[in-house]
Amino acid sequence: MKSETLGDVLRKRREELALSLRDVEEKVGVSNAYLSQLENRKIMQPSPGVLRKLSELYQMSYGRLMELAGHPSLVEKDQRALFFRTSNGFEEINKEEEKELLDYLRFLRMKRSKK
Repeated sequence: MKSETLGDVLRKRREELALSLRDVEEKVGVSNAYLSQLENRKIMQPSPGVLRKLSELYQMSYGRLMELAGHPSLVEKDQRALFFRTSNGFEEINKEEEKELLDYLRFLRMKRSKK
């Protein structure tokens, strides 16, 4: 039995919501060409920011999309976030700021690993 890929899951959910690639592009600001490449498995590991936008529009688990894309699990992420907040004096960071910081950190690490 073939296991589901990120592209399969995204296409299926988009079709369930009766959205075209252009509809998604307009709603989340990701080009329809990029979305097509995701669905056709030409891009296998989109950024966490793209996955967050898609998870919100598609009303899907962000954690599941992150796992399908091969990103670290949310449990690991939550543990790192707690350590980051408490060890660096960022107790007053709100949840949205925390998500953005972690997304950006993951982006930087991914960029560094491709060099």
